[in-house]
Amino acid sequence: MSFSTISVIGLGYIGLPTVAAFASHRKRVIGVDINQNTVDTINRGEIHIVEPDLDKVVKAAVSDGYLQACTVPVEADAYLIAVPTPFKEQHEPDMAYVEAAARSIAPVLTPGALVILESTSPVGTTEQMAEWLADMRPDLTFPQQAGEQAQVNIAYCPERVLPGQVMVELINNDRVIGGMTPVCSARASELYKIFLKGECIETNARTAEMCKLTENSFRDVNIAFANELSLICADQGIDVWELIRLANRHPRVNILKPGPGVGGHCIAVDPWFIVAQNPEQARLIRTAREVNDHKPHWVMNQVKATVADCLAESGRRADDVRIACFGLAFKPDIDDLRESPAMEIAQLIADWHRGETLVVEPNVHHLPKKLEGKCTLASLESALQSADVLVMLVDHKAFKTVSGDAVSQRYIVDTKGVWR
Repeated sequence: MSFSTISVIGLGYIGLPTVAAFASHRKRVIGVDINQNTVDTINRGEIHIVEPDLDKVVKAAVSDGYLQACTVPVEADAYLIAVPTPFKEQHEPDMAYVEAAARSIAPVLTPGALVILESTSPVGTTEQMAEWLADMRPDLTFPQQAGEQAQVNIAYCPERVLPGQVMVELINNDRVIGGMTPVCSARASELYKIFLKGECIETNARTAEMCKLTENSFRDVNIAFANELSLICADQGIDVWELIRLANRHPRVNILKPGPGVGGHCIAVDPWFIVAQNPEQARLIRTAREVNDHKPHWVMNQVKATVADCLAESGRRADDVRIACFGLAFKPDIDDLRESPAMEIAQLIADWHRGETLVVEPNVHHLPKKLEGKCTLASLESALQSADVLVMLVDHKAFKTVSGDAVSQRYIVDTKGVWR
């Protein structure tokens, strides 16, 4: 069965580029999102997120009539679910958005439909989604009931793209396709090959789910090693950036660079899904998460010590000291603030500091609600001119263009080694 109409549920950082990729290959695509403003923005041919080249593709797709957004699912040949999967208290996975998305498409499913879950999920979520759909549509058969002869095919296929390069990696990166049956995997591969230049590697749904969690846990563990080194080096009076540069000259060593923590909806969240399901076995993965989650609080202590030095040497009051935080996003040159350690640190500083706290974030135009009334959004130039203490949190290109020699402040906390 060919795919003449494709629907993507969730039009965020993954869903919107995905609909754009299909629509750019002259497929009729229906994007679904519960946010009316998001829907209206897309239907105008505009985008609500920052991602290079995405705006051009969306504008062309809408103007050519291949892309339409709405708030309620409609009948389609294939459905891709790309909604958030956060965690609740005690780091328990929250599958409420996936369940809501599955139940929203159930009424419009027809024989021959393909349903793909893209949201990063604990092992077994795809099978659970199939059960939710079967409960709502007893008139249709699903893979857990009819195997290869199921009327509705179901698969899991996680995204593996880097924000800031999504429109390149979405097309070129290999995809892991985890069908509930081989037929499900084959049909999902057929769908992605509409735009995919990378390879489709077929497996089962549970392995595909674990593969996504494994990839991000591996990265989290490696980042935790670098972050832990930064704490040790600070205690020993060693420049961690020079240390890593020297250690990486070993032919089999490739240490990552430390930072203020780990953010984003994937690396900061996904390892907890493994820990939640395997608490006794996932000891290293849990420890890495704890190391990275602790880093913003360590940075905050560095800020407090730096402000104390400023006050002691200048004789000024805390109310008169202005702190500038550089960056809010979870990585350079994007506007994504999800799980951002920079956001957490800025909030900690604003809640603690009695003086003014400036925030410099070139990729946003308004302060997020968490910082409204607590901070002042400032330009790079004004912050460098007026702040007494500088806190480098995200190495945006705009910040790296400023030479360290041009920074006159003595009181600097640099978590990215930009102005060290």
